[in-house]
Amino acid sequence: MLLDSLINKAAQGNSSTVAVAAAEDIEVIEAVIAALDQNLAKFMLFGDEEKINSIFESKKQNISSDCLKIIHAHSNAEAAELAVKAVFNKEASVLMKGNISTNTFLKAVLNKEYGLRTGNVLSHISVFEILGFNRFTIITDAAMNIAPDLEQKAQIIRNAVSLARSIGIEIPKVAPIAAVEVVNPAMQATLDAAALTVMNKRGQILDCIVDGPLGLDNAISTLAAEHKGIHSEVAGNADILLVPTIEVGNALYKSLIYFANAKVGAVIAGAKAPIVLTSRADTAESKLYSLALALCCTTK
Repeated sequence: MLLDSLINKAAQGNSSTVAVAAAEDIEVIEAVIAALDQNLAKFMLFGDEEKINSIFESKKQNISSDCLKIIHAHSNAEAAELAVKAVFNKEASVLMKGNISTNTFLKAVLNKEYGLRTGNVLSHISVFEILGFNRFTIITDAAMNIAPDLEQKAQIIRNAVSLARSIGIEIPKVAPIAAVEVVNPAMQATLDAAALTVMNKRGQILDCIVDGPLGLDNAISTLAAEHKGIHSEVAGNADILLVPTIEVGNALYKSLIYFANAKVGAVIAGAKAPIVLTSRADTAESKLYSLALALCCTTK
């Protein structure tokens, strides 16, 4: 299993600590328990102490571990602030979202005094394991940037390339996705894709191979690429799919999960530390994979 390999990799450098904001959530606690069982990291759980303890007790888990610390917070906003401050003060090296709204969580992440911004674009990166594919499929950005411009797309690629290299893809192949494979002045996605390809060739985007515009079919299928007469190192073998807008990324992300039963781990990159920002509807398994992915980023 591809994503299981990330768990093994994360376990090799288990000195990291994860700060979880609003940890009083069954799926989050199940992911934490699984991570502790596999010796992935230590945890600081911020939130309603009574509810957190109750969930652990319902799972018949011992919470006296030296690898686990529960810190009471009176509200979700306070839990987010304390968790972000723990990362800011280097008490933790990974931040994780628990049972808290994304807006409340990100408000703390972006705080000017103790937040985790670096000046770079923050972007969502999802790593999929899809039946029938013997490699990871990385999609960005499905959750953060609504309609990124050219420079933002370049930074989103850089974030994804850094992550890809942390999980063993040394020279990732990047496909900027569009509806067609040719440059059409009426379609901004194709213009940006062509510009990103040139930027890569001229050394403005490093440690990867960028080629586009490419349609989704010929980015991931060699047969589709051959049928359309497309010859490149990326066509049919893309590791990273750069989507043009959040709508495209979000629909592709959910299609893979609900239509293809794909497995996924996801993080927010570009901050001072990896951020696990999964949906409250995500399974404990997905949260565990996301944790492992974030931990791999800290040990690259």
